Amino acid sequence: MSRRKGIVLIVDDEEEIRESIEMLLNSEGLFTDTAADGEEGLKKIEENLYDAVLLDLMLPGRSGMEVQKDIRRIDPTLPVIIITAIGALETAVTAIKEGSFDYITKPWNNEKLVVIVNNAVKQRQLMSENAQLRRALKERFGYSNIIGKSEKILKVLDLVTQVAASRSTILVQGESGTGKELIAKAIHLKSQRADKAFVPVNSGSMPVDLLESTLFGHVRGAFTSAIAAKRGLFEIADQGTIFFDEIGTISMETQAKLLRVIQEKEFMHLGGVDTIKVDARIIAATNVDLKQLVEEGKFREDLYYRLNVINIQLPPLRERREDIPALVEFFTKKYCEENLKPPYRFSSEALKILMDYYWPGNVRELENAIERACILADAVELEPRDLGFGSDEVRDPKAFGFDTSGTLGEATARAVQLVERRKIAETLAANDGNKSRAAEALGVSYKTLLTKIKDYNL
Repeated sequence: MSRRKGIVLIVDDEEEIRESIEMLLNSEGLFTDTAADGEEGLKKIEENLYDAVLLDLMLPGRSGMEVQKDIRRIDPTLPVIIITAIGALETAVTAIKEGSFDYITKPWNNEKLVVIVNNAVKQRQLMSENAQLRRALKERFGYSNIIGKSEKILKVLDLVTQVAASRSTILVQGESGTGKELIAKAIHLKSQRADKAFVPVNSGSMPVDLLESTLFGHVRGAFTSAIAAKRGLFEIADQGTIFFDEIGTISMETQAKLLRVIQEKEFMHLGGVDTIKVDARIIAATNVDLKQLVEEGKFREDLYYRLNVINIQLPPLRERREDIPALVEFFTKKYCEENLKPPYRFSSEALKILMDYYWPGNVRELENAIERACILADAVELEPRDLGFGSDEVRDPKAFGFDTSGTLGEATARAVQLVERRKIAETLAANDGNKSRAAEALGVSYKTLLTKIKDYNL
């Protein structure tokens, strides 16, 4: 994408300095505008679009620091480059901490000044392009990446539309592989925060200390390896959305800190003493029963109710089988294109097997099966042999040794556990017992796999 030439506003009370910088920047192909004091500069910023501002600290009337605060109020992403005397470097450093892009000292080096201004202009234009792309994505995205027209999935999408504009926390519940992060992204892109960051956090994949450092950041020296200060994901998600996957796996200590962020909208860096305000919408997801964890004393009740303001339940794939043909078509097209294959299609026999299969891993498992078939198939029409499992085994629950006695719910629960246990055992064997590779192949976190291995006594 070709970028237009940048427009730079020069705010300085000395006419000689304004003209000198103007001539230099014009010679580099940049457009310029000037203002003799802060009030004139602010008026121009309110009326025009600039890519960067060169702002003198020592202005008549209002100081450059005061003017910078108003610039950030009018246009928060407009880069401000401070012009200062060598003796006022401390003030320039303070300005940097309060959001200035950079500073130059009088007398300046022309080459350095041009580099700083060009970098500021590029950042501004890149941010503008990204915002435009996000807006375009928001308009185009809709629900095009959420495949299905079944009644259950349409009810979910209706609920997403209703809640997207709110500021409330949302809890998305569903089995592994049902598309919880996809729903969270759809909520973000349908909200007023779509132009800001969507920050996913895989809560179950990190130890406590690393998770807290990742979430809240740390100051230098907070712990042995903290050789430099680091921003946390909450700061990155400010004004946007932060998505917690596997929220049920976080420690009680981290739960308490997360509760404070939700209630007070503030936190502290690890090892720090300053309070940092943050406005990030929280969406959490879980494939376990949080209410049961509350009863077992493993999850804070107050945090549960804070997260569960709006609850979205995602149906497993076996409860929306009518969506399978559309999903098969979508994933087949995707992986044929990615692997430079001709357009494949599934035979009626193969499609029936896909329709009959129980899909304990849900959409993720279906996607993995189709990706494998598209890569390994040697003909344009995919047959049952390309799927990696047989039709009799799939169609008849008793072929798996299912106990079909009792209520439908009880029989279903036993079937899911049996299929899940067998799938985990087969995947572990296929990966020579390597749990990391098996977790990746199954599409679950390492911690989730360890829990399943213990639960099923594998």
